[in-house]
This record gives sequence, structure tokens and C-alpha cells, in this order.
Amino acid sequence: MGSTEDLDYPQIILQYNSGFLVSKVMFTACELGVFDLLLESGEPLSSDVIAARLGTSTTGMERLLDACVGLKLLAIELTQGGALYRNTETSNIYLTKSSPKSQYHIMMYYSNTVYLCWHYLADAVREGRNQYERAFGISSKDPFGAMYRSEEEMLKFMAGQNSVWSICGRDVLATFDLSPFTQIYDLGGGGGALARECVFLYPNSTVTIYDLPKVVQVAKEQFISPEERRIAFHEGDFFKDSIPEAQLYILSKILHDWDDDKCVQLLAKVHKACKPGGGVLVVESLLNEDKSGPLETQLYSINMLVQTEGKERTAAEYSKLLEAAGFGEIQVKKTGKLYDVLLGKK
Repeated sequence: MGSTEDLDYPQIILQYNSGFLVSKVMFTACELGVFDLLLESGEPLSSDVIAARLGTSTTGMERLLDACVGLKLLAIELTQGGALYRNTETSNIYLTKSSPKSQYHIMMYYSNTVYLCWHYLADAVREGRNQYERAFGISSKDPFGAMYRSEEEMLKFMAGQNSVWSICGRDVLATFDLSPFTQIYDLGGGGGALARECVFLYPNSTVTIYDLPKVVQVAKEQFISPEERRIAFHEGDFFKDSIPEAQLYILSKILHDWDDDKCVQLLAKVHKACKPGGGVLVVESLLNEDKSGPLETQLYSINMLVQTEGKERTAAEYSKLLEAAGFGEIQVKKTGKLYDVLLGKK
């Protein structure tokens, strides 16, 4: 017989079993507007007041708020009149819609879209393909056709990606000195958050966002001001249409969407269009060479399985793709944060 200690529920299993519950608590508090209300109020509020203002049950809201306290997303103050809740610094910065570093939109995308695909993870592992058909009843053959299945869904995805670059964009663009490159194309640039960071960091550069026509239209209407003269747009499908000449091409979180053959196909088109002396900047979350981590990147790779045709890769694997397309002098830099950078030269 094993000791009593052997029968204890392992803490790591407990943490992972509750991981789903933790994320849904945070997503739900965001969706209901808890953090926004507390920011706008300017003072701590009781669960009764929060429930009344947000139109929820009192019992449900109190439990949600207490869980957020446990997650350190809210702080609690006990008074003679009862418990009062307020935002922490973390929730003010990252979970309120009005913050420049808000992660609200990417959380809503994960809560309402990604989670539905992950429900069919076992099927994705068995079949080796994305799960849009089961999750949404639409064809899985065109991942971005599925992702952009409605204007609302496309807007949600673009806003979510913008929120990521509001935190990570400046870091990845400053990893290498890109000032020699003044004519830049951001392929699949979406809502333009990375393009904005680029023209801020490199005032002599102009950036053209190359994306699908419907994406460009939404970016112009919702995200990029007409006064921003150094950001332009080019409508097209970079697999089917020509890629104009430029000095530098940015591929941020693009290659991980596709299998190796499609990656080389795209990179070869980029190499052909690239001016001599120019290059390509690849921004991705890199796996360790032995695939032992980081855990976040391993989980992203599973997300690529349930949502796209691609996967996360090591620096060596991306370098091999770049070399196969004709790029040389490949440099790799780890940022120590979520996304890393490779620079290949023509």
C-alpha cells in the first residue's frame, strides 16, 4: 500500500483541471463589463450595486466577483456595510476596454470562438485538421474564410490581434534595426497595429498593409485614421495575387497558419518581389529546438491544429523554410517575451 501522501491529489493536476474554469471566470467578467464599470465608477462598489448596474443576479455576481478576487483581478475591502470590490492595477491596464493595452478583444475572441474549436480537440488530434466544420458547421478547407465568416467575427479577430500588438509590437520591431528599410509591406497586416508601431519607431518608413479586400475595408473604416499618411493599403490574396516590390516584408504570425509547402510558396513569392539587399522579418512564437517548451508556444501549436493548417516551429525550422525560398544571412533573436524574430536577407 502507498502512503497517505501518495494518495494526495497532485497540485499540478488540480491547477490544470481548474485552468478552464479560471479563464472562463476572467472572460465572463470582461464580457459582462465588471472591470469597465469599476473603472468608470472611480470607487469600490458592492456586489448588489454591480449586479444591478450590469443587469445580473446578485448571487451569481457575488460568486463571480469573489472568484476574481481569488485570481487577483479584483481587490476586496470589508466595511461595516459589507464587502466592496475594486479593480487591481492588472485589470485596469489589461481588462478594461478603454486602456491602450486592453486585451478585452482577444479575450472575447478566445471565449466565443477559440473555445468552441477546442471543444473538438480530440477530433482534431485524430484527424489532423481544424475543427470549423464541427464547431460552426462551415467548411474547414479555407481557414480564413471560416475565421472571417461574418463581418462581426472578422472585426473581433482583427481587434484581438491589434490588442496583442499593443503590448508586443514595439518589442519585436525594435529587435533588429529596421531603419535602413524605408519601404515596407506588412503582409496580412490586418487592423494595422503593427504598422502603426513600425512608423512610430521608424519615422522615415512607410508601411503598406497587404490583406484581403474585406479586411482592408474594415481596417480603413475601423482602425487606421485617414490622417495617417505613412500607412497605405494594398488589397489582395498573397497566395493568388502578385506581391509588389519593397525593401522589407513583415510576416507577423502568418507562417504559423500554414504547412511547410505553403510557407515556402509564400516566401518564394516574397523573395522574388524583394529588392536586392532587402529582406523579410518573420515574427513568431518559437519553440525550443528540442520542442520541450515554452508551454505557451506548445499550446499555440495545438491551437493552430484546431483552427488553421499550420503549427508553431523552432528557429531552425523557420530558417530552413527561409533558405528553401532563397533567403540568406538569417539571424534569429529571442525577445524573452511571447514573440521572437527572424530576419532573412536577399
